[in-house]
Amino acid sequence: MSWNPDLYHRFQGARSAPARDLQAMLPDLPYRRTVDLGCGTGEQTLTLAERYPHAEVTGVDSSAEMLSRARAHQAPNLAFRQADLRDLDGAYDLIYSNAALQWLPDHPTLLAALWAHLAPGGILAVQVPANHDHPSHRLLTDTAREFEGELGGFTRFGTAHGASPVLTPAGYAETLDALGAVDVTALSRVYPVELSGADGIVEWTRGTALVPYLSRLTPADAARFTERYLEKLRDVYPGERVYYAFTRVLFTARRP
Repeated sequence: MSWNPDLYHRFQGARSAPARDLQAMLPDLPYRRTVDLGCGTGEQTLTLAERYPHAEVTGVDSSAEMLSRARAHQAPNLAFRQADLRDLDGAYDLIYSNAALQWLPDHPTLLAALWAHLAPGGILAVQVPANHDHPSHRLLTDTAREFEGELGGFTRFGTAHGASPVLTPAGYAETLDALGAVDVTALSRVYPVELSGADGIVEWTRGTALVPYLSRLTPADAARFTERYLEKLRDVYPGERVYYAFTRVLFTARRP
């Protein structure tokens, strides 16, 4: 997928609120080795580096476009590298991920893999969007099915790729308990955003949910896809204002 940092940051204030809440859930421990998985443009990674100046903090992302912006952030204990989020080495005292793991499948298996890289006493802290049943996402899948040929059959939450990998808070808590976690906190929270009708939803999703679709299409097909998606949204949201109730799941756990 080809990410555009400018599009992603168009709603930076709204996208940052869950990250601030996740960081507020972190216990202040003497972390020595910390990783931010799916660090994007690195703002949260920099915050971690400044909050824990004695820790080695590494931001990992698969997007060269995002990392080119992230590397503008400087701190003595801060580094960035391009890699798959599952490509970890060694053990970490803090594994942190804000709005990234929703792109990876099979979260029980994923959490077990991350847990294997968590040092004793270490913290796993994750925030994932959980809006896959919202009309903005369901209509996106419907549009993708109409463009099956152009997309090669790809739909992010379609039959071929299974349902959303995101679990409920209870599902994450139970998965973490089975891994032997203690001090588990898992919660769901709505972060509302006021958008300018259906057009505003399209602008919101251009920075995230639309990316895997538009990245697979020619410019002409991408324009047709976006217009068809917009038509569907206007049927559901005909007004000039949309109260977009964006749901997120946040959880933290400690390895004893």
